[in-house]
Formats: sequence, C-alpha cells, structure tokens
Amino acid sequence: MKHLISTEQFTNTGQLEQIFKLTDHYQKIGVSETLKNKIIACIFYEPSTRTRLSFETAALRLGAQVISTENAAQFSSAAKGETLEDTIKVISSYADAIVLRHFEKGASKRASLVSSVPIINAGDGAGEHPTQALLDIYTILKELGRLNDLKIALVGDLLNGRTIHSLINLLSLYDSNTLYLISPRELRLSDIYLKYLKSKKIKFIETADLSSALQHIDVLYMTRVQKERIESIKEYEKVKNAYSLNNQDVKKMKQGSIIMHPLPRVNEISPDIDNDKRATYFRQAKNGLYVRMAILDLFLNKEKYDH
Repeated sequence: MKHLISTEQFTNTGQLEQIFKLTDHYQKIGVSETLKNKIIACIFYEPSTRTRLSFETAALRLGAQVISTENAAQFSSAAKGETLEDTIKVISSYADAIVLRHFEKGASKRASLVSSVPIINAGDGAGEHPTQALLDIYTILKELGRLNDLKIALVGDLLNGRTIHSLINLLSLYDSNTLYLISPRELRLSDIYLKYLKSKKIKFIETADLSSALQHIDVLYMTRVQKERIESIKEYEKVKNAYSLNNQDVKKMKQGSIIMHPLPRVNEISPDIDNDKRATYFRQAKNGLYVRMAILDLFLNKEKYDH
C-alpha cells in the first residue's frame, strides 16, 4: 500500500505483526539513520500534541528532516482559499511523505488521489485515525499478551470518535473478542459501524451503563466527548460528563485489566487513577512514538519490506 488512509486497508494479522516486529526493533535501538536525507511534512489543520510531536520525533529519530505547520487552516494558503488538493500537490513536491490531519472526514483520501508521495492519515474529522489504532492494539498486545478472546469496553463518544472507528476495524481481524459499546444515546456508534460488526460476526453489547461492565472487561478504552464535533453547546453540556472514571469504579475491575485513553482527557479519568498499575494511557502514548517510527520506515522504504 502506498498511503495509510484507513485501518480497513489491513486485511490480515500478518500485516500487523510486521508493524509490531518493527516497533519492537525501534523500541530497542531508539535511533536510526533509516530515513537519512528524507523530508517528512507534517501538515495539521487541527490542533494536536501527541500525534504531531510523536510523528516529528519519529522522523528525527530515523534521521529524517521535518517541515511542518501546526495550524494549517490559518497559517497556510488555505486561509486564502487554496484547496486541499492544490496544497498537497505542492507539498508533495517538497517532501518524501506527508502526515496529514484535517477537520474534514475523507480529507486524507482526497489528498492521496493527488499526492505523488505517501499520505499518512493523522486524523480526518470524525472519520479515522489509523496510526492511533495501530498503537492501541500494539499496547493491548504488549500489556495483555494477546489480541483475541478479549472483552473490550469502548466508552464515551462512539459517534464522533475517530480512534474508535479505526480500532474496531483492527479488532475485527482477531477471533472471539466481545465489544461493550458504552455511550449516551446521542453518541452511540453509527449504524454503518454496527452493520460492519454484524457483518464480521463480532459480538457486541450496546449499553449506557459503564458500572455493570467493569467487572467483566479486560480492556477499558475511555474517550472524551468531541466538543468540536457537536453542533451546539447545549448538546455538549448535556453529554460532556456522561462518564468519569474514579477509584471506586476501578475497584470493580479485574487486577489483570488495563485502562486506556487516546488522550487528551478532559474529565473521563480521575488523575487519582494515574498511579494504578492498570492505568496504561501514558505507556500507550509512549508506544505511539515507536509505532510511528515503524510506519514511516515501512512507507518510505517499501522496496525493503515488500517481498
């Protein structure tokens, strides 16, 4: 594959194992000259901390150079009315790969149709966030030792949460998993993903009750309510505090379970939980650096890995 747009591009676990193996390699060695003399463009039309900085750090650790803008909607020619397509055509003549975050669902796909270099989707509106999902399942594997026969609770804004959408696709490649889809009615997973789960014969349970699921699950994946994707403040205020994990909740969970969050968190997880051994979210974020090193290597050195 030339571009990384959606986790639907991964059709078998062998493709993921290649990424995991390379991620393990970069965790061990830390730095490399694999991408020496390459230039990575990080073009972000939406705010980002972990994704942008981890991609830039990953590029630098691989010996590449970075050109970037952290607010392309205002500080690029987009502010003058330039189309995304024109922007990408130009930038792809400057760089060897483009890491793109955009506020519109489907923007990375549009970019890939005109780009002469790999496009890596770093989040496109309420669409997908494939590299986050890759680091998520890598984290689950590293923490629990398997990616099948798991009970996984996906909690919060399932309607707008692009990390959820990408993660569902990858989890569908593994056997015997059960998903607890926990959200307010207004933020339930869209029908297109529910139909997808049914088509893959993945067992799932929809509920608004987090408390009753806690004792059963192996993975608790919390997400924030996506304020920027909700049409009115009134609607946001109605759902923003739907779930807030505290120490009393965590006491109901199995000792061998893990608590994840793609971050940033607002009030979904109390800071009091941070020192609990099951709190995985900061280790999860750190894993993202090495997963993104692996992804940049794979997509910029295709000839080395395509065999």
